[in-house]
Amino acid sequence: MSTVSSLPANENTKNTKVALLQFKVTEDKPTNHKTAASFLEKAHEKGASLAVLPEIWNSPYATTAFEEYSEKLPEIGFQYGDNSLDDSPSAKLLFEAAMKHEMYIIGGSIPEQDADGNIFNTCLCISPSGKLIGKHRKVHLFDIDVKGGIRFMESDTLSPGNTLTAFSAGEGFGNIGVGICYDIRFPEYALLLNQKYKINLLIYPGAFNLTTGPAHWELLQRARAVDNQCFVLTASPARTEPPEVEGKYKHYTAWGHSTVISPWGEVVGTCGHEEDVVIVDLDMEAVSNMRQGIPTANQKRSDMYSLTDGTK
Repeated sequence: MSTVSSLPANENTKNTKVALLQFKVTEDKPTNHKTAASFLEKAHEKGASLAVLPEIWNSPYATTAFEEYSEKLPEIGFQYGDNSLDDSPSAKLLFEAAMKHEMYIIGGSIPEQDADGNIFNTCLCISPSGKLIGKHRKVHLFDIDVKGGIRFMESDTLSPGNTLTAFSAGEGFGNIGVGICYDIRFPEYALLLNQKYKINLLIYPGAFNLTTGPAHWELLQRARAVDNQCFVLTASPARTEPPEVEGKYKHYTAWGHSTVISPWGEVVGTCGHEEDVVIVDLDMEAVSNMRQGIPTANQKRSDMYSLTDGTK
């Protein structure tokens, strides 16, 4: 299981301004890198101390593309400078941006290939000093077949992760939990994160589509926020539609609408489906106020039910 790491004093920032980066993704990885770098620059210019990228931002969202665009990624505790990450250009960009802009980066997700050739949908969480403080491999794979809607099978090429992911982001944000897209549909994962780590933010890079997006994207975010009495942040790719992105991979159209939800379940920041940077200065007292006013964490009936992780 991932653990909550401690941070040096200079990373305990009390700046609670966050940026959700919603941009278009192409089949050209260098173009995607330039776009990501420019949006991280925009987040810095707007004063954000934490930025969230979209799910699969360096690659087309296609099962047949994941292996081609995959990279070898470092493990938790890696400090940039230990080696150059020249074989991991997407990760290298994120580490250098975190250090350059002195911000926390929740690196959306990119396809990762491990030493055994398994492919994962992976999010890197990086501190302002360039340390990898969280690494989440998508736990629940997006295998759906909605009649008259969409069929998509991530398990055709991806393997599932097996860890909870949480880390400390200093005095300002406190503990943060991370999932990826389809993970948001499973309340048990978020509830267990909160039970173990008392998280203040839940962050889900995601790429809901035109079938599930209008029906469930905001609904699920609000549900997880109220369930856990914390902020929920999501970052989606901007919408692209054929023939804008014609290429060798079957096109996937993202819903967009990157959003911030308060512990009360209110939308406090969002956008449409075009490219955008959503900036919100989080009122972190809202978390403690919600938990004091409606103390559900202290009212659970452990004599009737309990939630345990896979190690028990």
